[in-house]
Amino acid sequence: MTNFSRRNFLKTVGIGGAATVTGFGCAAPGRATNANGAHVVVVGGGSGGATAAKYLKRFSPEMDVTLIEPTATYYTCYGSNWVLGGHAQMDDIAQNYDALQSRHGVNVVQDSVTEIDPARRTVKTAGGDTMTYDRLILSPGIDFRYDAIPGITAADSERIPHAWKAGDQTTILRRQLEAMPDGGVFVMVAPGNPFRCPPGPYERASMVAHYFKQEKPRSKIIILDNKENFSKQGLFMEGWEQHYGDMIEWVPSSRGGQVEEIDAANLTTISDGGFTEFKADVLNYIPPQTAGAIAMQTGLAGDGFWCPVDQMTFESSIHPGIYVIGDSSVAGAMPKSGHSANNQAKVAAAAISREMAGLEPLAPSTANTCYSLITPDHAISVAAVYAYTDGAMAGVEGSGGVSPAGAPASVRQMEAIYTKGWYDGITGDIWG
Repeated sequence: MTNFSRRNFLKTVGIGGAATVTGFGCAAPGRATNANGAHVVVVGGGSGGATAAKYLKRFSPEMDVTLIEPTATYYTCYGSNWVLGGHAQMDDIAQNYDALQSRHGVNVVQDSVTEIDPARRTVKTAGGDTMTYDRLILSPGIDFRYDAIPGITAADSERIPHAWKAGDQTTILRRQLEAMPDGGVFVMVAPGNPFRCPPGPYERASMVAHYFKQEKPRSKIIILDNKENFSKQGLFMEGWEQHYGDMIEWVPSSRGGQVEEIDAANLTTISDGGFTEFKADVLNYIPPQTAGAIAMQTGLAGDGFWCPVDQMTFESSIHPGIYVIGDSSVAGAMPKSGHSANNQAKVAAAAISREMAGLEPLAPSTANTCYSLITPDHAISVAAVYAYTDGAMAGVEGSGGVSPAGAPASVRQMEAIYTKGWYDGITGDIWG
């Protein structure tokens, strides 16, 4: 890693230390002493939403905070590839909302939001409730563009899972891999940029290869990609060659990786105007993505697929009073990741707390760290720091870095240990 060790980097950014990511230095964000009676509703209990609810109460204990999330148990997308590779179980990536309620005073409502009225500042839920809000933080994750290519619809996801939202889809894909014969072919279709977790498809291929190497060593993995390069590409390919030989084949767009049609009935992808086909025993199609459905429905993305925000506060550029964080937002150079969502949540919570206290927002500094397992004992990572500059979140020159190429096994093993430490640290910060 450039300039300083990864261990020190994590100490510096404090997996989600509020002071660092929001630019407060040693100062508190300002108690919202006039916030009695103010009601902030947070929609979505993932990495962004749960963090926002927790830190709103931390910054402004007098504030009334309601978190609306449809599930009682939330499964993190980060870590779900470990389940596919047999390195973890679903319980290992399960989180709940007990601590947010009992320790932090967040009102957690298990329900789905069906409508947001930005003019009246109300949200309606599937359970029939209507809530008013003074401010709304929206962290709805992603949705999928199944209309991007012909031959496949959302209804096919039970047979051709995306597994890009952890939970039932993860279980479906894992069972398909277990049922696949030795010598079978696992075909994964990776989405185009931007999408949730840029290194995710390639860690998935690594973890599936780890499983195949032990249980189905004659099997093959093909990654069809409509890109010409991908995150941490050199490090992934170095690890694949070292551990899996020719088991994993990456096919870029220029060599047939740009899938143009899917024959769902026959688990076959079609590209190059019909001249290139790949037949799968297990097909994992990860569609192009958009902001979460409720954000699109509310018009927060305008004419696009992602929600523009004031990147100093993450308040919507379209509907004042609504803050969009995490994967759904347009966040400058920050990638769509759980760590980014965690940091952006603190920025939004601090901005709301300061506004309620009659204070101006502060220009934020944020961070992102992404670990990827190639085997359970071989991990690689990338880390970066971002600062609000000229109206957008931009990378800080000379900060962060990537794992070194050609590192000895001891370095890769230590990064695998850091991977688990990072997971425990960030999930504790979010839901603990």
